Amino acid sequence: MNKNIEYKIGINIKNLRENKNITQELLAAKLQLNGCDITRSAVAKIEVGQRHLYPDEIILIKKILNVSYDDIFNL
Repeated sequence: MNKNIEYKIGINIKNLRENKNITQELLAAKLQLNGCDITRSAVAKIEVGQRHLYPDEIILIKKILNVSYDDIFNL
């Protein structure tokens, strides 16, 4: 995947998470409760474009943050 695209998607997720007043730790915990093996550190890496997102993570982030795919993938 293109690093610029990963970075922009990560920034989108960070902004969406912060707008919902959810910490990285809480997002990671909610993802874990839904079956994703992810840490707060991994969430931080996603938000700065240093880690790839898996499809199941995208689906759950959308659900947890109650946002659209357009919100996540808006470039």
